[in-house]
Amino acid sequence: DWSLKALKELNYIDSLNAKERGEGLIKWNRDYLTDNRITDFDLRTEDLEKLSELLYKSISFLKSERKQLKKQIDESNNLKKFLN
Repeated sequence: DWSLKALKELNYIDSLNAKERGEGLIKWNRDYLTDNRITDFDLRTEDLEKLSELLYKSISFLKSERKQLKKQIDESNNLKKFLN
């Protein structure tokens, strides 16, 4: 069942380091959410709850990574301005 496979993969991705996790989430999204909707998942209630938790955690992770990258870009731009 693809739904259970998707849950297992997302659970594994959650255990990876930041770079691998980001890349894994991109691939997971392409594999499972490009042609399917979240409502297409056919899981038991407890598995749906776990999927929901993992998705929320993944979204929080991506937001945090985005903030960090923006900060790094801003610092790099400030350094460039200073050096010019």
